[in-house]
Parts: sequence; C-alpha cells; structure tokens
Amino acid sequence: MSARPRTLWEKTRKFLNDVHLWLGLSSGIIVFLVCLSGTIYVFNTEIRESASPELFKVDYKEGMIAQTSAELISKVKETTGGQVLSVKIPADPARSWQIMVKPKGEGGGEKGRGESHGKSEGRKHDHGAMAGGKGAGEKAKGGAEKGKGGGGGRGPRGTTYYVNPYTGAILGDSKNSKTASSEFMGMMFSLHRWLLLDKIEEPLFGELPNRTLGSYISGTATIIFTLGVITGIVIWVPRRVKSWKQGLKIKTKGSWKRMNHDLHNTLGFYSCILLFIMGITGPQWSFPWYREALQKTLGTHKPHDAAPQRAATSELPVGKPERALTAEEYIMAANAVLKYEGDYTVSLPADSTAAVSVAKNKLGFFAPAASDKIMLDQYTAQTLEVDRFSDKPFNERVAGSIKALHVGDIYGMFSKILYFIACLIATSLPVTGTLIWINKMKKKPGKTGVRRAVKPQPDVV
Repeated sequence: MSARPRTLWEKTRKFLNDVHLWLGLSSGIIVFLVCLSGTIYVFNTEIRESASPELFKVDYKEGMIAQTSAELISKVKETTGGQVLSVKIPADPARSWQIMVKPKGEGGGEKGRGESHGKSEGRKHDHGAMAGGKGAGEKAKGGAEKGKGGGGGRGPRGTTYYVNPYTGAILGDSKNSKTASSEFMGMMFSLHRWLLLDKIEEPLFGELPNRTLGSYISGTATIIFTLGVITGIVIWVPRRVKSWKQGLKIKTKGSWKRMNHDLHNTLGFYSCILLFIMGITGPQWSFPWYREALQKTLGTHKPHDAAPQRAATSELPVGKPERALTAEEYIMAANAVLKYEGDYTVSLPADSTAAVSVAKNKLGFFAPAASDKIMLDQYTAQTLEVDRFSDKPFNERVAGSIKALHVGDIYGMFSKILYFIACLIATSLPVTGTLIWINKMKKKPGKTGVRRAVKPQPDVV
C-alpha cells in the first residue's frame, strides 16, 4: 500500500523544522552565553546599587534640608577642578545626588552627558538616543575602534560623582568606586556584547579589533536566534486544532525526554514575543547596516549629510544678569509644565547662548524608561521647547525606546521581571533543543538499521 502524499503544509513544516534545527545547532553555544549574560544583566542597576549602598543612599531624617545645588556644584568643582555637565536630583530624599563632571582638558561636551550603558547611574533612557536617526547611528557606530573604555564607542564621557546633598560630602565616583559586583557586571556586559574578546589585546583575526570581532559574532548569533524564534513558532502550530491544548502545557508525569520536549516547545511559545523583541533590537549595536535598516523601517533614518536640527538657544540679556539661576529654579520651571513626581537630570549650558535641558523621569513599579524633556532659557528659565515622549508619533517612540526594549526596563521593574524570566527561558532553549536532537539521533538507527532476527527455516524436500 503506497504512502499518503504529504501536503504542502507538511512539506513546509518539515523544511522549517530542518532550518530551525540547523540554525539552533550552529549558534547554540553563542546564544547560550549571550542569553545567560543578558539574564543576569537585566538587574544590572539593582545589583550594582545593592553592592555599593554607600554611594547611592544617604542618612536622611525627616525635616533635614539639602544644601543648594549651587553650593554642591561649587564643592565638586573645587574638589575635581573639572567642568560640571549635569546634575541628577532624585525625588527620594534618602538618595544621593549625581553630578557629572568633565575633567579639565578633556573633550566631550554634549557627548559626555550621554548615558553609560552599564553604569548604574544611567537608570533611564534618553528617548532620542537609540535608533532615532543620525545621532543614534553615529554614537553607536564603530564601537570597537574607539578604545576600550566604554560600551559602544561614544565620545569621552564625564565622571559621575555621588554627593550627599545634606553634608556636601563626595561619597565616591563612577570611575574609582569599584566593587566585586561592579567588576562582575562589567564582565557580564563584555560577555554579552563581545564574548570577552575585548579582554584580549592582540587581534585574533587580521587587523580586525577583537571587540569588533566579538560584536560581529554575537550579532550574527542573535540574528540566527531571531530566525529560530520565527521558525519555532511556525513549527509549534499543531496540525489539528484539538492539539493546541497539548502545546500549551508541560507534561510532568511523562518521561524526562517528554518533559524536555515540552520545556522547549511550551516555554518557547510563552516567551516568543519578548524573545523576538530582544532578538530584533540587539544586532543594531553590532552592525551599522542593520541599525540603518532598522531606522529606515521605523521611518526615523536621517542621512549622514543631513543638516543638524537647530537647537534651542538662550537669549543673551542686556547687561550682566544679576545672578545665575540654580538647578532648583530650573526644576521649578519644569514642574510648571511636567506636573508629576519624578527624578530630574539638569544638563547645564555649555556656553552663554545654550539652553538648559531638564529631563524628568516618572517613578513607580510600571514607570516607563523614557523621559520627558524641557528646554529652558538659562537666564530666565522661560520655556523654549517641551518634548513629551507620549506626544511623539508611534514610530518615533519605538525608535527612541530601542535600548529599553532590548534590556527590559521599558516599563520599569514590571517589564524587568518579565524579561528576566523570558531571557532565562532563552538560555535554556539551546540546551533543551540539543537534547531533543540527540534523542532523535539515538532513535534513528533503531528504525532504519536494526531488523528483528529471523530464525532460519529448514529446506522443504
């Protein structure tokens, strides 16, 4: 009796199953390392802060009054001899202030104010600094070629000083306050981005810097992983509607092989949306062409030769102003427009005509990572521009949230917990998938190469 011919769907499913298998086997080890380090790195900020509470927490009792920002800035300037770039003022009175300083003679300007990927002080994301156009592309471009210090090849960054707002004491700084936890998290970031190849000084592949090589390998593995997620979902769809329920639960009473199959199949299904988001956003830090394609897809790409957007400027007063305005006065002006409780980052003007930027982040378990911004005249605190994240078109909000979408803090602690679970599942998928393949390989000889012995029959005369 001839076998029933396979349908087009069955042929397609078989093809995608083979693609899924070989994609997984070819990238399994790299994906395991990238996902394992990513799982740990989800709580990077919390781990760093819990390991160094003396930097982030201060002794506060009700009724205590903080020193003015002018006094604190003056003390930091006197101690460091550098130029103050920005002041981060938390809503929580029991937290330290963070003052970013550019050392004397070091370039950086606005670049120095960018958030450091991997520093605990960079808790929220500037919503204009990821896949949102030329600025993002230039900042993230060529991460390997620009030295070993930062994660992504940006220009020189300032040093963040942690200051007790009540005593004016400098508690430490981001460059010299190292702990075992911060070193470990730095190692996890290096493993996630460059597979620790940045730790090797001599180039392993021609003139290609090791950091670039590691970035290419991890980026390629991430693209393969994303394709694996897509093919995996197609394979998951059962042939019959009645079988859907089986694909949604893990059979714990069966054999370990059955349980392993269900862990791969079912957990992969439940986490597929978050895994796809992580996978689709990750390679932009590895490949300029991918970043540009992502920007074009989102409609936010700007050519490299495009004219820069005109920045808001302060109007020079007639005569010398009576006194310089303080960060508190800028915050008061921002509060009149952004009427909610939050943390502030006041970026001070670089020259006499520059505007003051005040970024405000919401607080809470579901707090979004993106900040709202307001540009103020440095002499009058008059509002020049208001940049509310919620007012942006959807594509610009997505483009501005690429990093938050990738690392998991898009909606505060709530999304971090979800990402941690999803990334933990992603770490297990190469393991459970490989075990499924090994078990199938063991079965094949039994089906094709082993036959039951037949007892020889005597000849019939």
